[in-house]
Amino acid sequence: MRYLLALIALAGASTATAENRPLDQLVSTCAACHGERGDKAIQPSYPLLAGQYADYLEAALKQYRDGSRKNAIMNGQAANLSDSEIEALARYYSRQESVVYTPSYAIDR
Repeated sequence: MRYLLALIALAGASTATAENRPLDQLVSTCAACHGERGDKAIQPSYPLLAGQYADYLEAALKQYRDGSRKNAIMNGQAANLSDSEIEALARYYSRQESVVYTPSYAIDR
């Protein structure tokens, strides 16, 4: 009974995904290349994740997972992510402040 109660408590933890992998554990894997908040890529060719649209990040991770989007590193990283883990990562990075600035200006026609 105690084991069952522990499992129920873990399943309801707000910092864990449905598979009980805490978001901070998932983020720490991504942080190795993209920075903890997704704003400090270690290589110029690595994308900044901070502030990206959640649906874009989710779609990209699912495409890496199923192999329809090719990248030797990302295909391996996404291979074992569940849908709920992908959603949690996409939501997390989309909520981070973007370091990319896109100027807005009026276009005269």
